[in-house]
Amino acid sequence: MPKFIHAADLHLDSPLRGLDRYEGAPVDAIRDATRRALVELVDLAIRESVDFLLVAGDIYDGDWRDFQTGLFFGSQMSRLGEANVRVFIIRGNHDAASRITRSLRLPEHVVELSTKRPETATLEDLGVAIHGQGFASQAVTEDLSQGYPDPISGFLNIGMLHTSVAGAEGHAPYAPCKLDELVSKGYDYWALGHVHTREILHRDPWIVFPGNTQGRHIRETGPKGCTLVDAPGGRIASVEHVDLDVLRWARCDVDAGGARDAAEALELTFAAIGREIEDAGGRPVAARVTITGTGGAHAELTADPEHWIAEIRAHATDMSDGSVWIEKVRLKTQAEVTLTPAQFTDGPLTGLLRSLEGDPDAGGHDIAADIDALMDGLRDLNQALPVEARKTQDGLDFDNVDTRREIMADVKQMLLAKLVGGGSGA
Repeated sequence: MPKFIHAADLHLDSPLRGLDRYEGAPVDAIRDATRRALVELVDLAIRESVDFLLVAGDIYDGDWRDFQTGLFFGSQMSRLGEANVRVFIIRGNHDAASRITRSLRLPEHVVELSTKRPETATLEDLGVAIHGQGFASQAVTEDLSQGYPDPISGFLNIGMLHTSVAGAEGHAPYAPCKLDELVSKGYDYWALGHVHTREILHRDPWIVFPGNTQGRHIRETGPKGCTLVDAPGGRIASVEHVDLDVLRWARCDVDAGGARDAAEALELTFAAIGREIEDAGGRPVAARVTITGTGGAHAELTADPEHWIAEIRAHATDMSDGSVWIEKVRLKTQAEVTLTPAQFTDGPLTGLLRSLEGDPDAGGHDIAADIDALMDGLRDLNQALPVEARKTQDGLDFDNVDTRREIMADVKQMLLAKLVGGGSGA
C-alpha cells in the first residue's frame, strides 16, 4: 500500500528577496524560512507514515559554500531514516552547480539517482519502481526522458525528472520534453521539478509539478508545499497538495475605481490585505499592493504618494500585530477625465506631456526614443546576469513592447497629476 510525498525545489538557504528594503521587516527572523519549510516537510512525512519521499531536484540554491546548509539537510534526512522513510533524490540545475552536492555524503537510506544515465530503484516490498536521472551539469538542454527505461510490469512506475517540459514561462529551458511523450511512456506517476508553480499537467497518468516548498520573492505567491500521494494496491488513488510554507507572499490588487477619495481607496486596500491575512492561515504575509482604477481618488493619491504609502504600511502592521509586511505599494490609478496638453498654458510640464503624446511641435527631446534607449541599455545589462536572475523581482520584461507603453503611461499620469494640482503648466 505505497504512500509517498513528492517535493521539489527546496532551495535551502536561498535568501528571501524584497523584504530588506522595508524598514522594520524581520529579515533575520525569516531568513531560515526555506529550512523551516523542510522541517515541515519531514514532519509531514513522519506524521503521515509515508513509505518514501521523492525530491525532484534543486535541494540547494547554486554554488553555496556554507556547508552548514548541507549538514542541516543531512540532519533532516536522518530524522526520516529513524522513522523508516526512504528518500530518493535527483540533482537539478542548482544542485549541479553546488559544491555541497559534490562534497557531502548522504545517509544510506537516501538514494541519489545517477547523473550519467537513467537509473531505476526498485522497492520490492512495495512493488514500486522509481526511474530517474539527475543533472550532471548546470545547463542540461537535451531531453533526458527519452532515455528512461520502459515501465516494469506489475510495479507502480514513477518517473523523476527536473524539467521545463515544453518551456515553462519564467524558467530556463532545461531538460525540455513533450507532455504527450511523458504520457505515452507508460509510467503511473511523473514526479517533476524545476517549475515553482504547482501544476497538474495530466491525470492518469499523473504528471505533477508540486511547486517549491517556500516562496522566496513576490513572483512566488500563494500556497507553497508538496504533493501527498496514496496508491493502495499499486494504483494512484489520491493526489493532494499540502502547504509547507512558513511565510506567504501575496499580491493585493485593489480596484479603487469606485472610491470617491483616497480614504475610501485605502479602506478597499485594507479589506484586500485582510483577505490575504485570512487566506494565509496564520502565516506571516509579505504583500505587494497595487491600487488601480479611474476615479476620484487618483488626484489625492498621486499628489502625495509617499504619505499614502506610509499610511498603508502602518495600518497593515497594526491590523496584523506585525505579521504582515508590505513589500511594495504601487499607485496605478488614472485621472477620472482625459486631459490633453491643449487644456493647459505653455510650460515645461506641458511640453513634456506633448512630447509623450508624440506632438511634433512640442520641441525638446524625443522622450519615447530616450526610454527606448534606456530599455536597450538595461536589456544588455540584464543579459550579462545569470539565467535565473534575468527577470527582475518586479517582473520587468525588457523584450516586451508593453513595458515601454506602461512606463510612458505612468509618466503621463504623473505629469497630469502635477498639471491638475498646479493649475497650469508652469
